[in-house]
Amino acid sequence: MSDLSANLPEPLTASYVAADEYGGPDVLQLREEQLPPPGSGQVRVSVRAAGVNPVDLKIRQGSRGDGATPFRLGHEVAGVVDAVGPDVTAVAVGDEVIAFRITGGYASAITVPATAVVPKPASLSWGEAAGLLLAGATAVHALDVTGVDAGDVVLLHGAAGAVGQAVIQLAALRGARVIGTASPHNHELLRSLGALPIEYGDGLAERVRDAAAETGPVTAAIDAAGTDEALEVSLDLVERDRIATVVVTPKNLASGIKALGGAPGADPGTALRDAARAPLAQLAGQGKVKVRVVKEFALGDAADAHRFVGEGHAAGKVVLVP
Repeated sequence: MSDLSANLPEPLTASYVAADEYGGPDVLQLREEQLPPPGSGQVRVSVRAAGVNPVDLKIRQGSRGDGATPFRLGHEVAGVVDAVGPDVTAVAVGDEVIAFRITGGYASAITVPATAVVPKPASLSWGEAAGLLLAGATAVHALDVTGVDAGDVVLLHGAAGAVGQAVIQLAALRGARVIGTASPHNHELLRSLGALPIEYGDGLAERVRDAAAETGPVTAAIDAAGTDEALEVSLDLVERDRIATVVVTPKNLASGIKALGGAPGADPGTALRDAARAPLAQLAGQGKVKVRVVKEFALGDAADAHRFVGEGHAAGKVVLVP
């Protein structure tokens, strides 16, 4: 009689980032653990890159209201499947995948539900793949709930960030135009993506009206900046039901616009974002959606990655590399 245990995957020693308390970047610590073989419906992924996102900083600071410690960070990774659960058939050992809507992605290896992974396009680098789905799915969510389609003109606040860049590209694929706010040094980047850039700050509403002479009147607004200015100008120019924010603040919630994401009071859009994963990967593989990776940090330098993202000028994705 054969020994079935001989066919089971071996446990794996993995490094991961965790924190015992909420606070500044220095609460993040590199640790090790033994990952057992994946169980029913699970796969184990050897991580090649993990996305770092502004939401990770909010969780680390304790502003999301979770309260549980210790905690881990990281919602998206790209890597290679090194083990599968006994009943998993759609994913195989050796597959290159992207895993999104996960927890604890700041790691050298992670066990996730098989349903959380999609094939990684061969044309994407590990960093591009790891930075695709959180920003991309957020952009899809914002465009869907504001009803953006062919002929629309979108006012996009915070256009140079990763979510903003995804919104620009996906809006263009729908036949819409984007007027995007950004610092002047990012205007050429926005033009390269197909947006009409304008500077934020005093007089923004008038500059948007002037820009509309080229694009047509603004019909929807997406806020990826979270400023009072973004809210006020959007309400001045656009019908309330066609305004969405991905940076949830008490003022945004009180205004009655669409608040999106995992923050209390916001619409997480779980089913919509999950459904966006495979199409986004396909678009990226075809070169129709591009991810701009601006900096890579070693896994053990997660605190430095958070400091960099916290400066608010990344204009693209930051990733951790185990």
